Amino acid sequence: MTSITRISALAIGIAGALAMGQAHASGFQLRESSVANVGRAGAGSAVYNGDPTVVSGNPAAMSSFDSKSIRADVTVIDLTASFEGGGYAAAPLVQAVPTAAPALALQGGDGGDPGDATPVPNLSFVLPLGGDFDKLTLGASVGAPFGLKTDYEPDWVGRYHALESDVKVVDLTLSASVELSERFSLGAGLIWERAEATLSKSIDFGSALCLQSGNPANCLNPQFPFHPQAADGTFKVEGDDTGMGWLFGAQFKPTDKLTIGYAHRSEIDHELEGTVDFTVPAAVQAAMGPLAAAYADGPGGAKLTLPSVDTLSVRYDFTDSFRLLADYQRTDWSSLREVDVRRSNGASIGAEDFQWNDSDFVALGAEFDFNDAFTFRAGIAKDETPTHDDTRTPRLPDNDRTNYAIGLTWQVSPAFRVDAAYERIEIDSPSVNVVSSSASLLTGKFDGHADLFGIAAQYNF
Repeated sequence: MTSITRISALAIGIAGALAMGQAHASGFQLRESSVANVGRAGAGSAVYNGDPTVVSGNPAAMSSFDSKSIRADVTVIDLTASFEGGGYAAAPLVQAVPTAAPALALQGGDGGDPGDATPVPNLSFVLPLGGDFDKLTLGASVGAPFGLKTDYEPDWVGRYHALESDVKVVDLTLSASVELSERFSLGAGLIWERAEATLSKSIDFGSALCLQSGNPANCLNPQFPFHPQAADGTFKVEGDDTGMGWLFGAQFKPTDKLTIGYAHRSEIDHELEGTVDFTVPAAVQAAMGPLAAAYADGPGGAKLTLPSVDTLSVRYDFTDSFRLLADYQRTDWSSLREVDVRRSNGASIGAEDFQWNDSDFVALGAEFDFNDAFTFRAGIAKDETPTHDDTRTPRLPDNDRTNYAIGLTWQVSPAFRVDAAYERIEIDSPSVNVVSSSASLLTGKFDGHADLFGIAAQYNF
C-alpha cells in the first residue's frame, strides 16, 4: 500500500481547489474588483481615476480624488462547462495488457455542469486629507482576488480526480497615496489575506488493492475480493490561513491627454493548516490491517505561495468624451511549483507537482461619454493560461481565453453613479490525460465559457 499512502490529499485539495477559478482569469485569479473595469475587459486597471477600487488596483491613482468616496461592486460569475471523454481503472494493467481495457473502462457520466453562479463582491473607500496633509489620500478595500466554487456529480467518470472544490480568498487592503506634483503620484498599501479551501474526491481502493496484491491480474480475477470501481472511498480536505502582503503603485501624466500607471502586488505566503478526512469501506480497512492508519483522519498542513502581479496601464483621452485604455499584466505563476503536504508531526504525505508558467494578460478598451449622464464602454482581452498539456488535470482544465465586454455608467447625480457590465469569456478547449492517485486514467476534453454580470454603486461626499 506504499504508493496509496502517498496520496497528496491536502496538496490537491488546497492548490487544486484554488485552481478552479479558471473560468474568469488565468489560473485562479479574479480581476472583477471594479464593474467599470469589467466593462472594459480589464483595460486601464491601473489608471481608472475616480473609481475607489484603485485602493487595491493602483493606490497612486487615489490622488485624483478631491472628495470622500465609497463604492460597492458585485460581479456574478456564471461558469458553464462540460466534459467529453472516458478512461480506465487500474491504468497500469491496461497499459501492460491492452486487451483488459474493455473490462476496466471507467463507469459514470460526464459530471454535469460543475459551475454555479458565484458572486464576487468588493467594497472600497477613499478619504482625501486636508490642511497640511492635502497631498495625502487614504483608502481601504475588502475584496476577493482569487477563488471560485465548482461541484461535479458524484458518479462522474472523473470522480477519482475531483468532486467538490470550494475556495474563498478575501483581502483587506489599507493604502495611502501622495501627490508629488500635478503630474506624478506614488502609492502603497498593506494586504491582510484570509484563504480557506475545501475539496473532496473519490478513491478507487478496489484498483489500488488488486494492483498491489503482488499480481495485478487480480483486477480481472473474479475470485479476488477487490475489483476496480467496486470499493470506492472518499476524502475531504480543508485548509485555511492568513497572510500578509504589500502593494505599490505609481501614476504619471506626461501630458494632459496621456496617463500611465504601474502597480505591483507582492507574493503572499500561506502556511495552510487543515484536516484530512477519509471514508474507507469496512472491508478495505480490514484488508489493509495496520496500514489503515495511513487513512486516519487528522491534521495536516502545506505551504502555498500566491503569485505576485505586475500591471502596466495606459489611458489616452482623444477628446473630452472619448478615451482608449490598454493593459498589460504579468502574473508570476511560476511561484506555484509544488505543494508539499505534511502531517502535524512533520511527516510528508506527498507533494503535488504543478510547474506552472508565468502568464500574460493584454486588454484594450474604450469609453465614450454620450452625455453628462451616460458613459458607454467596451473592451477585448487575451488571457494566457499558466498550465501546459503535460501536467494539466481536471483540477484545472484551464487554457487560453478571449474576453469580450460591454459596460455602462449612469451618473444619477453629481454625487451618485451606478455602473453595469457584461463580459463573455471564451475558453480554448483544454485536454486532459492523467492518472489519479488510485491508478485511474482519465482522458478527454473540456468545453466551457463564462458569463459575467456586474453592478456597482458609488457615492461621493
